[in-house]
Amino acid sequence: MATTGGAGGPGTGGAGVDGLPGDGSGATSADGGPVLSRQEVRRAAKRRRSLRDRLIAAVATVVVIGGLLALLLTSPGWPNVRDTFFDVDQFREHFPDVLGGFWLDVKLFVVIEIGVLILGLLIALSRITRAPILFPLRLLATVFTDVFRGVPTVLLVYLFGFGIPALELSGLPTNPMICGGLALCFSYSAYVAEVYRSGIDGVHPAQRSASLALGLSEAQTLRHVVLPQAIRRVVPPLLNDFVALQKDVALLGIVGVVEAFRQAQIAAADQFNYTPLLAAAVLYLCVTIPMARGVDVVQARSRRRRGAAGVA
Repeated sequence: MATTGGAGGPGTGGAGVDGLPGDGSGATSADGGPVLSRQEVRRAAKRRRSLRDRLIAAVATVVVIGGLLALLLTSPGWPNVRDTFFDVDQFREHFPDVLGGFWLDVKLFVVIEIGVLILGLLIALSRITRAPILFPLRLLATVFTDVFRGVPTVLLVYLFGFGIPALELSGLPTNPMICGGLALCFSYSAYVAEVYRSGIDGVHPAQRSASLALGLSEAQTLRHVVLPQAIRRVVPPLLNDFVALQKDVALLGIVGVVEAFRQAQIAAADQFNYTPLLAAAVLYLCVTIPMARGVDVVQARSRRRRGAAGVA
């Protein structure tokens, strides 16, 4: 005579806690289907919730964007705006010239950014030094940061672009592009120096103490221990400064540099049509949007790394 197992025994398929199957092997529901484990039920609920959230987000996006487009296209002045800013023929005619000016923007951005990274780091290191003999250097770095961070960048471009050539001193540059580039370099170096300094201050003092205890000098500790950690911490804000600098290169147009924005202004003034300015905007977006998304990726990676370190 065969015997049957008790509740949770071998004869019932191994029911576990709360009536859920212990391993799911051979267990069936009342309608003959398989009994899901608690983890599988949670995963299925999470998938349904994720699908619902995506559906709600898609519907909300369509409603908001559709409403904005309807408001724009039905406005009384839309025909005039369309002809003035969205003329396809004007866009096609002037886009090659604006693109040529934009390549100058890119070259200026790369050169200025390299200078900003180097000068900003030197200023930050000068500000954190505590050697009495280097006090004048620390004072100059502090004054530099306060002045070039406090004066609007557009004023600096004016002052450098027109003021330096007006001095007529031997050895000073007179090319407006170089003078304006120096203004941008100095302005952004002041901001980047503070970003570097915050990263250096964010490194725990125990790191420095441990390095000195191991026999490293102050310079070696700064170079091999403090700076690598500090720079990793400040990559996201540095990338944000890169995005801002890419756009502010257009300020050099006020001193006569024919870059993308200035070229678009010339074309717009020729036909009294602002579509060339839209062409310049599209080119800037083609660079700044990937850079902005790169900032998001770096920040997300940094958050995951800090979270993993916290769990460990």
